[in-house]
Amino acid sequence: MKSLPVALTLAFAGVASAAAAPRPFTVHDLVNLDRVSDPQVSPDGRYVAFQLRETDYQANKGVNGIWLLRLDGKSSPVRLTAKSSSSAGPRWAPDSRSVYFTAAKDGTTQLWRVDLTPDRLKPTDSSRSVLRDSFEPQPQAAVVSSGLPLDVAAFKFSPDGKRVLLALEVFPDCADLDCTKKRLDDTAASKMSGKLYDKLFVRHWDTWADGRRNQLFLGELDEKGVLKPKLRLLSKGIDGDVPSKPFGDDTEFAFSPDGSTVYFGARIAGRTEAWSTNFDLFAVPADGSAPPRNLTEANAAWDSYPVPSRDGKTLYYLAMKRPGFEADRFGVMALDLSSGQTREINPDWDNSASAMALSADGKTLYTAADDNGQHPLFGIDVATGKVKKIVAEGHVSAFSVAADRLVYALDTLSSPSDLFQMGAKGGKATRLTHFNAERLKDVAFGSHEFFDFKGANDDRVQGFVVKPYNYEKGKKYPVAYLIHGGPQGAYGNDFHYRWNPQTYAGLGFAVVAVNFHGSTGYGQAFTDAISGDWGGKPLVDLQKGWAAALAKYPFLDGDRACALGASYGGYMINWIAGNWQEPWKCLVNHDGVFDSRMMGYSTEELWFDEWEHQGTPFDKPEAYEKFNPVNHVAKWKVPMLVIQGGLDFRIPLEQGLGAFTALQRRGIESQFLYFPDENHWVLKPQNSVKWHETVNAWLTRWTADGK
Repeated sequence: MKSLPVALTLAFAGVASAAAAPRPFTVHDLVNLDRVSDPQVSPDGRYVAFQLRETDYQANKGVNGIWLLRLDGKSSPVRLTAKSSSSAGPRWAPDSRSVYFTAAKDGTTQLWRVDLTPDRLKPTDSSRSVLRDSFEPQPQAAVVSSGLPLDVAAFKFSPDGKRVLLALEVFPDCADLDCTKKRLDDTAASKMSGKLYDKLFVRHWDTWADGRRNQLFLGELDEKGVLKPKLRLLSKGIDGDVPSKPFGDDTEFAFSPDGSTVYFGARIAGRTEAWSTNFDLFAVPADGSAPPRNLTEANAAWDSYPVPSRDGKTLYYLAMKRPGFEADRFGVMALDLSSGQTREINPDWDNSASAMALSADGKTLYTAADDNGQHPLFGIDVATGKVKKIVAEGHVSAFSVAADRLVYALDTLSSPSDLFQMGAKGGKATRLTHFNAERLKDVAFGSHEFFDFKGANDDRVQGFVVKPYNYEKGKKYPVAYLIHGGPQGAYGNDFHYRWNPQTYAGLGFAVVAVNFHGSTGYGQAFTDAISGDWGGKPLVDLQKGWAAALAKYPFLDGDRACALGASYGGYMINWIAGNWQEPWKCLVNHDGVFDSRMMGYSTEELWFDEWEHQGTPFDKPEAYEKFNPVNHVAKWKVPMLVIQGGLDFRIPLEQGLGAFTALQRRGIESQFLYFPDENHWVLKPQNSVKWHETVNAWLTRWTADGK
C-alpha cells in the first residue's frame, strides 16, 4: 500500500531515537504526553480542527483544547480555545467559517463558537504561539447556548447551519429543562440519600442511575448565531438514551441532506435494558410533526450509526445479526428509504466495521476495523461492496473526510497519535503534527515483531514480542506476558495509555502478547470461539504462544516471567493461578473476574455474561461453574498483585476483594491496590503513576536474579 512507508517510518521511529540518545520510556512520559484526537476537516477541505488533551499533572487531570491547522502543508497548529479551561468536540459550520465545541460556563457544559477570520489564521513557526496562552473565549469565542440549565452532551448542525441537534440528559416526565434542573438541585440539597429502584439498570459503568435519559432536542439559531430559548424534543416517547450511555456520541444521530428528517439510534429500554442489545434506527421529522418511526424493527439485534446518502434516498448504517451479542460482526447496511428494503453492502468482508463517514461524491464509505494486529482505515465502494485499505498499518483512532481531503489520527506501538493527511481516495500520506517530538526525542522504544503459531485446534494464532529498550544481542531479559481484556478485543500495533508494552520495555523487560481465540481482527468465527469456552481454547493459545515465543526468541528468559491482565485478562490471571502455575514468578490481576456465578448477578450489562455463558446463572449454573476461578483456589500458589477500582460496576469491587482474601487466607504472597475513585480503567494521571510504580515494583521483586 502507498501508505505503508509512512506507517513503517512511525513504527521504527523509536529505533532511530535509541541510536541517538537512549533513555527508557517511563510512566511519567506516558501520562504527560499530548493526546491528539477527533480531527474534523472543514467542509471546504482547507482546514482541520481537532482536540488535544494536555496533562495538568499537579491538578491530576487532563485538559482538552481545540486546535486548528491550515491544510496547506506550510502552517503549524494554532490553539482556538483557552488553555485554562477544557473544551471538546470540535465541529464545523457548513460554511467552514466557524468551529463549534463544548466547554464549561457557569457550572454547565455549553455550546461555543469560534468565528475564523484571516487575521487570526496567519501561518506561524510556533505550534503554540498564534493565539497565546492569554487568549480567552471572549470576545472571539461566543457562547451559543449559555441559557441552557443542563449540560450539552453532544451536538450536530443541520446542513444549512441554522438548526442544531442537542443531546441533553433530562428526566423523561419533566415538561421542560428547568424541571430537570430543579429536581437535581432539590436532590442535592436534601438530607435523604436513599434511592428506590424498580428495574435495572440501577448503576452503569461507574454511575448510579437517577432516572435521567439522554434525549435529542432540536434548537434554532438566531441571526447572531445564538441558540433561541425554545427547544423541540425529537425523541419524545423513546424510553432509551440518545446517544447511548456510557460512551455514545454524535455518530448515533444525523440529519437528512435536506434537513427535513433526523435519524437516530436507540435501545428501547423498559425492563430489558440490562440484558438487551436491540438498538434500532428511528426517523423523525425535524419539525416534530410526527413521532419517531422505527426503521429496523425487523432486526432484534443492534442497528445504529446512521449515515444518509448524498441524495437522501438511502440510509447507510451498521447492523449486527445476533440478539444479545455485543461483539457480533457489524455489517454495513443500505436501507432504501422509499421501499424499506435493506441490503448488506459488504457481506463477504469478515471484519467488523466502526462508525462511518461518506465521501464527498457519495460513492465510498470509510470505516476503521481491527485486522491482524492492525487497525486500518478502509474504503468500501457502496455499489459493489469492494473493500480497499486506505491506511494499512498502525492504529487509525479517528478520521474525517471532506472535499478531496482525508485526515486521520494514527498511532503505533512506538509512537503516540499524530495527524496525517492524504487524498480522499488514498495515496501518499503527509504527516501534519509532531506534538510529542520534543518530549520523546531521547527516548528509546523497544522494537516489536509479530509472529504466528498453531494454537488450539491447530488454528493460526498471532502474537507479538517487544524487545526491552536496552536490548543487546546474546543477553536474556525478564518477561511481562500481557493478556488482553474484552475478551473480544486484541493487542495490536497501537499506543495504549493504560496497558502500554513500552512501559515494561522501558523497565528492561521483554513483552509477549498473544491474540488468543476470541480476539478481534481475525474473522468473526475466531472471535466467536471464546463464548462458552473462557478457560478452554484461550488458555491453550496462551500456553502454545508462550512456548512458541520461547522457541523463536532466545532473549526471553522463561525462568523470570510474570503474567498480567485486566478485565477478561484479569479473569485469565485468576484462571491461570489454578490451572497453569509453573512458568510464572508472579501474577497481576486488574479488575478481573474471580467468581463467575456472582459476576453474572452483580455486573450491570447482563447481556454480556448471559451470551458468554449461554444463559443466566440460574438457568445454566453449570456453564458459569465450568471455568470458574473460585473453584480452583485450593491450587493457587503464585504470588499475585490484585488491583481494583471502587467505581468499577462492570466487574465490581467484591471480585477483587474475593481474590485478595483467597490469597491471604492461603498464605500466598499478595498485595491489594485499591483506587476508590477509579472505574474499570485508571484514568487520573497520578493514579496511573501509582499503578505503574506498584506493578513495576511487583514485577522487579519477583523476577530479580536468584528468585
